[in-house]
Amino acid sequence: MRVLNAAQMREADRFTIHEIGIPSIVLMENAGRQVVAAMEATFDDLAQRRVAVVSGRGNNGGDGFVVARTLLQREVEVSVFLIGRVADVRGDARQNLEILGRLGVAVVEIGNEQDWELHAPSITSSDLIVDAMFGTGLSEPLAGLFQTVVADINGSGVPVVAVDLPSGLSADTHELIGDCITASLTVTLAAPKLPLVLSPAETRCGDLVIADIGIPSAVIAEVEGPDIEVLAREDMRDLVEPRVADSHKGDYGRVLVVAGSLGKSGAAHLAGMGALRSGAGLVTIATPRSVLPMVAGLAAEYMTEPLRETREGHVAEDALDRVLELGADVIAVGPGLGAGPGTRHLVRGLLERSGVPLVLDADALNVLAEDPSEIRGRDGVDVIVTPHPGEMARLLDIPVDEVQRNRVAAARGFATAHQVYVVLKGYRTIVASPDGRVGINLTGNPGMATGGTGDVLTGMIAAWFAQLLDAEAACRLAVYLHGLAGDLSEADEGAHAMTAADLAGHLGDAILEVTARRSPPNQGRAS
Repeated sequence: MRVLNAAQMREADRFTIHEIGIPSIVLMENAGRQVVAAMEATFDDLAQRRVAVVSGRGNNGGDGFVVARTLLQREVEVSVFLIGRVADVRGDARQNLEILGRLGVAVVEIGNEQDWELHAPSITSSDLIVDAMFGTGLSEPLAGLFQTVVADINGSGVPVVAVDLPSGLSADTHELIGDCITASLTVTLAAPKLPLVLSPAETRCGDLVIADIGIPSAVIAEVEGPDIEVLAREDMRDLVEPRVADSHKGDYGRVLVVAGSLGKSGAAHLAGMGALRSGAGLVTIATPRSVLPMVAGLAAEYMTEPLRETREGHVAEDALDRVLELGADVIAVGPGLGAGPGTRHLVRGLLERSGVPLVLDADALNVLAEDPSEIRGRDGVDVIVTPHPGEMARLLDIPVDEVQRNRVAAARGFATAHQVYVVLKGYRTIVASPDGRVGINLTGNPGMATGGTGDVLTGMIAAWFAQLLDAEAACRLAVYLHGLAGDLSEADEGAHAMTAADLAGHLGDAILEVTARRSPPNQGRAS
């Protein structure tokens, strides 16, 4: 599901209206009715609430006028307030404003601070407020009367439904450009916008509903500009193919996990379980010889391979040749390996000599932070890196705060510069591809902020890559399922108590939930 900025949304509107021929007033009618449908689905007692619709002078205000009229048709008590003057309302918004007048609805003009002081109590004493002041066109901070209106609405404690965007947010940035409405529900039109899916702006949006107003999906998909998408369940469902009756383990990929060191055997185990629980046919964990008995004792389902080691229990420099001999469809390397010379030699050697895709995580990234230029995709050999914000900061040689303020730019910049796939972990995990495409994941919760969850994800990405043979699809599916499994685990264990093992244990449930509406292939079962 594509995320659009202000210019892209304007172009999608323009193309739909002028090239396809759907009148703009029809889009406005659809928008208002979809907002009301979302309100009815969210507020069971909507018919008993007193609703105040606060509109601006532009098209967002016009959407608000349609909302008001539709609520009246539902016999909901509605008051309508215009922040501005009736004489300044133009186009489709003016037409819908006049329709309200012909229906006998008095629209209260609020043109200055004195008007607001007079009428604000009527708004702030309502049961529900609809914010239809500004949509995607805002590019400067609110000031004057609008700033006062926003402050008083936020201070009222009344739940707010925002139309398209909470007023005060800019569609072009996830940063807060100034004061803005804090909504309980945002009904965005046609496509999500960046401030609705990335912090800190998304914290002001409440629950998010994406409303179909009649702009064809092909128009949204083809509009020029940044290619950013939200990972949607429907898209993930299409990636998980049902298994056929006569398949065998060789059909689902051989994953090699190179991980673990003395004291960090758990990282290797969790990465292995992430791969197994994601459907890999065969999983082998290659780990330092002294660590192998601990790793092997944690699960019977994966195979293990001892690697030569240093006195400290880290992988030795001469382990590379054995890793290359083992044979795999995908190699995941890094969790718990330690940052010694052996790890550095191993990772560099794999980047230079491996003939199969690589997933680099944790210590595999840390040992290359001094010279990230070594991290580069090659023809026929895809490379995926999975940094957390601290590791990303080291790779880019910038502060962690800068990474977090510009997560999309950080991930996309590294992906395009190095021709690798980047999975920037954390709240709203980012998947960036070498061609600049970006996916934003909305699943997951704070309970996943615990040791080992990233190791599980590393194994998952490798497993799905081995099955899908598509790096971008594997990253997106693994990230989505990882977050969903975290959500299911949090529901069972709570955010404080859940562990990485709990998350791994819910991967099957996550896959079942994503594929719930898919019918299995006909395998001769009796009906």
